Amino acid sequence: MSCHFDFLPLTFNFLKSMEVSPFLGIRHNQRIVGDLAQVICPPYDVITPEQQKLYYKKSDYNAIRLEFPEPTGDRYQRASSTFQQWLEQGVLQHDSVSSFYLHDHRFEYSNEKKVRRGVIARVKLEPWGSGIFPHEETSSKDKSDRLQLMRACRTNFSPLFSLYQDSEKKIAPILSRVAQEEPLMSLPVGRGNFPDSNETHSLWAVTDPEVKRELGKLLSCQPIYIADGHHRYETALTYRQERTQKESLAGKGAFNYVMMELVEFSDPGLVVLPLHRLVRGILPSSLVGLGDRLRDFFAIESVPLRTGEWHLPVDSCLGVLGLQVGSLVVLKKRQDVSFEAMMPANRSQTYRDFGVSILNHIVLDKVLSGVKDLELAYTVDLKEAHEQIREGKYQLAFLLQPPQPETVKAVADAHDRMPRKSTYFYPKLPTGLVINPLY
Repeated sequence: MSCHFDFLPLTFNFLKSMEVSPFLGIRHNQRIVGDLAQVICPPYDVITPEQQKLYYKKSDYNAIRLEFPEPTGDRYQRASSTFQQWLEQGVLQHDSVSSFYLHDHRFEYSNEKKVRRGVIARVKLEPWGSGIFPHEETSSKDKSDRLQLMRACRTNFSPLFSLYQDSEKKIAPILSRVAQEEPLMSLPVGRGNFPDSNETHSLWAVTDPEVKRELGKLLSCQPIYIADGHHRYETALTYRQERTQKESLAGKGAFNYVMMELVEFSDPGLVVLPLHRLVRGILPSSLVGLGDRLRDFFAIESVPLRTGEWHLPVDSCLGVLGLQVGSLVVLKKRQDVSFEAMMPANRSQTYRDFGVSILNHIVLDKVLSGVKDLELAYTVDLKEAHEQIREGKYQLAFLLQPPQPETVKAVADAHDRMPRKSTYFYPKLPTGLVINPLY
C-alpha cells in the first residue's frame, strides 16, 4: 500500500484521516505499589464476581477499582474519586514523554509457549468503515455501563484489542529493535493478569522522535480491525459526540481518540478461540428425534469420548454433546443440501459459511424452531462444556471450530459482521499496564 504523508511532528494522518499516534500514558508508580503484577487485572467483561473480590484483595492499588468497581453505591463516581486520589498521591503518574508502548504478552496455550507482540497507541476515532472495521455484532446492554464509567473518569483504563496487516513487513523490524532495549517493566511468570496463569508482560516505551515518526507513519497507513472491544469503541464514539457538543475542541481534544493495542494478523502469538454454546430449556419431547431432524440437514457421525484431549474433526462444521451418551455427535455438510436459501440474503459468503452462522440459522432457527424458552451460555473450554453436560446443568453443547484470523478480516472487508460472541482472542489484554487520559 502506498501512502502520501503530510503531517505535523508526531501526529500522523493517513488513509481516510487515519491517525495512530503516541501519547502521554499514565502508569503505576512501582515505588508506592510494589509488585506491578499485583495491580493489573483482566478487562471488565470477563471478570466474575469471585474474581472481582480476588483482585480487590491482591492490592489496594489494583486497577479493578478503576475498571470494574464493586456494585455498591455510585460505583462510577467511586472509580473517579479513586483515580483522582491515586493521581494526587503519586500512585499513578503521567509519563513525561509521549510514547508508543510495545507490549510482549507471553503465555502458554495447548502446552506451547507463545509470545504475542502489540503496540499500545492512541487512535483517532472514525465512523465504522472509515479505516476502522468491526467484525462482530454487538448488543446495547454493555455500552451503558462503559459510557457511565467514561463520563465519570474521562479515561481509558484498558486498551481495545485491534489487528492490522503489515503486508510489507516494515513494522516488525522496528519493534524488534525496540525489544532489544531494557523494558520499563517485566512481570514475572506465574503472576499474570489471570489467577494461577503463566502469563508474563514486558512493556517498552518508544520515545525516540524518529522511531515514533516512522512507526506512526506505518501504522496510520493500515486499516484497523477491532478484535476485542466493539462495545468500547462504540461507547467512545458516543462519548466523543457528547463532549464535542459541549466543548470547542472538536477534532483536537483527547476525547477524539481511544487507546488500542495493535497486533499484526500474522503474529505467531495470535490465538483465536471459538465460544461454544451451552443450551437448556428444551422439553424432553423436543429432544426425542432431534438426531433425525439434524440428519435432514447434516451428515452425522458419532465419535466416542475418550479421556484426555479431544477435538472436533477438521472437516466438520459443528459438534454436539448430550445427544448421545458417551459420544460426540459430529455434524458435517451434506453435498445434497444447500444452506444458501436458509441464510440471510444480505450477508456475505464468509458469514454464510461460518460455523456460528450455521448453528444460528440452521440448527437453532430450523431444527429447534419450536423451542420457545431456549437458554444459551458460552464457554471457550471444551472440558467445561463436557462437564456441564455430564452434570446435567445444560442439555446440549454445540461445539465450534476455531475462527481463523483471515476469516475475521474477510468478513470485515466485506463490510459484514459475524454473529455476537463468535471469537475469543486469547489471552485477554490486561488492564492497568498503561492508562490513557481523555481530558
